[in-house]
Amino acid sequence: MTRKGAARKVDRTYGDGRLRMARAYLSAARAEYLVADDGDIGNPIISQIAIAAIAFTAALTAKYSGLANQQNHATAVPALRGALGNRFPKAQEPRLRNILNEKDEVQYGTRLKTKGEAAKLLTQLGEFAVWAETELKRPR
Repeated sequence: MTRKGAARKVDRTYGDGRLRMARAYLSAARAEYLVADDGDIGNPIISQIAIAAIAFTAALTAKYSGLANQQNHATAVPALRGALGNRFPKAQEPRLRNILNEKDEVQYGTRLKTKGEAAKLLTQLGEFAVWAETELKRPR
């Protein structure tokens, strides 16, 4: 199994909690998108999208490897690949990377993102979330 980055051992309750958080952040991102005006800044929506993606990833790695990625979200993709191996579809990897690549910029940078950019990432997160939810129902 490939493992990159700092990780700590976690139990099943950790993964269950992260899944609940993932669902909550996805719901919050969707709600914020719906109430945002077309000219509003998309950064807050994208921030919630990124947090949701990280939480879905943590739920998956916790369930299938018993590990939680720490500190560096850039290692989330290799951690997920390590936990799932070939069950991590190639189509999901760019979705997750696209979302994670936005995290630092929208939370700490100065570039203003549009609601349209947020919409594209929300669609990608929705597809990732459907896959993650299905994968989490599989036996260990």
